[in-house]
Amino acid sequence: MASSLTATYPWTKVPLISCAPMRLIANATLAAAVSIAGGLGFIGAGSDISTLSSELFQARDILTKANISTNTGVLPIGVGFLIWGAPLADTLAVLRKPENIPAAVWLFAPRNPNQLKDWTEGVREATSNKTKIWIQVTSVREALEAVKLASPDVLVVQGTDAGGHGAAQGAGITSLIPETIDAVTEHCKSSSSAPLPFFVAAGGISEGRGAAAALCLGAQGVCLGTRYLAANEATIASGYRDAVLRASDGGTTTIRSSVYDQLRGTTEWPAGYGGRGVLNASYRDHEAGVTFEDNKKLYDEAVASGDKGWEGDRARLTTYAGTGIGLVKTIMSAEAITQEVRDNALKVLSSVSVSKL
Repeated sequence: MASSLTATYPWTKVPLISCAPMRLIANATLAAAVSIAGGLGFIGAGSDISTLSSELFQARDILTKANISTNTGVLPIGVGFLIWGAPLADTLAVLRKPENIPAAVWLFAPRNPNQLKDWTEGVREATSNKTKIWIQVTSVREALEAVKLASPDVLVVQGTDAGGHGAAQGAGITSLIPETIDAVTEHCKSSSSAPLPFFVAAGGISEGRGAAAALCLGAQGVCLGTRYLAANEATIASGYRDAVLRASDGGTTTIRSSVYDQLRGTTEWPAGYGGRGVLNASYRDHEAGVTFEDNKKLYDEAVASGDKGWEGDRARLTTYAGTGIGLVKTIMSAEAITQEVRDNALKVLSSVSVSKL
């Protein structure tokens, strides 16, 4: 293993900033822009790989035009999969093509732990070990399980402040990161066959101060999702983006729930996961006892109304976002976001001294 996370990905800068593989939102354009800025961008393939080859082709084209080398045997981007639903055999067929090998594959949400082993072994074989394995975990137990079964190169430790899907019950990164690092380090020291992975923090990080805090907790890199919802390159409806920019006080205005999955019809997720999104009329009506049938009818009408479905007090459409939503105030390019978060994190880290406390 390389001596540092950024050494593993030589185009990246310290500290490593990555964008979450947000399904339907993080496309080739967003992923490539983050990598061009010295971060590691992820395409969100999710459970559907029907467009994966074309997304990888587009990313390669963007990176080549930006003079980012794609001739090193790997594309300087990653791809994220929801392994409860993504087809392993078909995915490996795509990744076996030399021109499609990504620098990283991000695995999340297995239906059973052995899927982590199958996917890790399959990806490593298909890419001749060129692709590094990132596994997203939401608890110390999951982290130890992943290390024992799959020996990932990176553990993405996701706290409950994260937007979108995560554990219905868990901890924030302030406690989760150090406890996970301690437990995994102890396990790896006692097992000669388990190399120590790198740790990336996710959940509630929207700007440089949060990134700096995560690094102080022991993480070697950070991942942002909600902040990139306001990136020019994100594939997102303008109503959704505007709802993110309007929101504040994310601890009270977002909630993790299964309600939005039920209304959207995305109920294939394994037990124990929920989606954090902005509280709106759909959730309030659910809490008030409105029947699912009536709530679903209103939701479908909101879908048909387009961007209006995110407007005002009667907004009904799903707005997945984390508790850091109130720190997302402006639309920027993904490159500018990546650079700003990195630069501000370094400023914070360099400015902290005991004498100022």
